[in-house]
Amino acid sequence: MLTDRTVDTEDLTPETLRERYERELAGIVEGSGVAEAAGRTGIGRERLEELVAGESPDLTTEEAAAILALSEGEPTAEIVEAEMQDRLLMGMTTAVLDVDTLAANLEIDLDGKEVQQKVEGRAPTSLGEYAHLRYTIEDRTR
Repeated sequence: MLTDRTVDTEDLTPETLRERYERELAGIVEGSGVAEAAGRTGIGRERLEELVAGESPDLTTEEAAAILALSEGEPTAEIVEAEMQDRLLMGMTTAVLDVDTLAANLEIDLDGKEVQQKVEGRAPTSLGEYAHLRYTIEDRTR
């Protein structure tokens, strides 16, 4: 879901989209086992246990990509993260959004420069920020 080409935002909010992402990641961690996932991703056990328990640990897109890469048949974490960034950039192109317009339409406090840095992968992006960006971009295209 994190790297899906499109997201149907009709019955979603940025928060419910983030929750869907977290459920997907929790399933992967649960399937791999928390200890195995921690060892392979470098993410602390405590945070992974919180994720599996349905809590919302503060994960970055880099960490989410590392978890997704645990799934059989998935590419490396670096490729997954690049695909996530690509979804943002391609979505902005499709929606005809520049970074300032996107920033102005977000429900979170990011300016155009911060949005650009996050979309291009030059600044860390939390999973919550990614959900807000994806939601806003996809909502603009429907």
